[in-house]
Amino acid sequence: MKKILFFLALVLAFTACGKKAETQEDSKVLYLFNWSDYMPEEVLQNFEKETGIKVILDLYSSNEEMYTKIAAGSTGYDIIFPSADYQEIMIKQEMLEKIDKTKIPNISELNKEMVAKLDFDPNLDYVIPYAMGAVGVAVNKAKVPNYDRSYKIFEDSNLKGKMTLLNDSRQVITSALTYNGLNPTSKDPADLAKAKETIMKWKSNILKFDSESFGKGYANDEYLVVQGYFENISAQITEEQRKNMDFFIPEKGATMYIDSMVIPKGAKNIENAYIFMNYIHKPEVYAKIVDYFEIPSINDGAEKVRKTKAPYTLSELNKTTLLKDLGSALEKHNYIWNEIKSSN
Repeated sequence: MKKILFFLALVLAFTACGKKAETQEDSKVLYLFNWSDYMPEEVLQNFEKETGIKVILDLYSSNEEMYTKIAAGSTGYDIIFPSADYQEIMIKQEMLEKIDKTKIPNISELNKEMVAKLDFDPNLDYVIPYAMGAVGVAVNKAKVPNYDRSYKIFEDSNLKGKMTLLNDSRQVITSALTYNGLNPTSKDPADLAKAKETIMKWKSNILKFDSESFGKGYANDEYLVVQGYFENISAQITEEQRKNMDFFIPEKGATMYIDSMVIPKGAKNIENAYIFMNYIHKPEVYAKIVDYFEIPSINDGAEKVRKTKAPYTLSELNKTTLLKDLGSALEKHNYIWNEIKSSN
């Protein structure tokens, strides 16, 4: 009987050790759910070396994909990176943990003008901004000598089949509404009909709606004009192509993004999430991020030590529209987008 009890004691001891080891191992991991190619590998590697916390990364290609997975009950992620509209939606739906800002002292480096744009979370109780930028238009000026520096360029039939727009309803519809001087969040049938009419003109000249390969297409001269993100295009082109590229933010119709780090409900490694968020906003670390993507710095300290120059400034973004939650208008926007995509 004593031998049996001794054996059981050993089993219990090994089980306890195993659980303890598992807990210790789990305490040294961080699960990120992020956009593809949205974090320099060097930053992740240095974080792991400095903290001993292993980063496990899953990727998504759209806010909708991320939201669907999280809303369906996918847990296990410690930080995700939604854009402003989905940040607002997830806050309203109580899908996010409230942040203990005392554990992220480096948020003092965040640009106050940028933070003020997040009026749905003005105190940063749920979101810690990660990156800010604009959707613009890139033109190969070596092959397109004369053009309007506005969305009117997509009405130029001489460029038919050599242009693309993003495959993104929010970006394209918002651009069309503001291009026509209308409320970017309108659900008025007349406004949406006007936006649809404009987009159909654009569609008649573009090769396709493309959010995946517009950078590569521009680099290999398949596209001469693209709506997109500077960082996605610049990563694909040569120095010579860069000299011949005009990237501009249209005065009418421009949109911007603010992507933030948030902690979803049910996150297991919240303390590690705080360590990561604070690490990202060390000025010398954040400088590596903006230098890699060549985007405006939302971290004031990083702006002072960065090595590259962004193609546009934070102040230039004041003429753009930040995409936020459309509320009841979303269904109507989605409806006309489906009409646009399915029509010939």
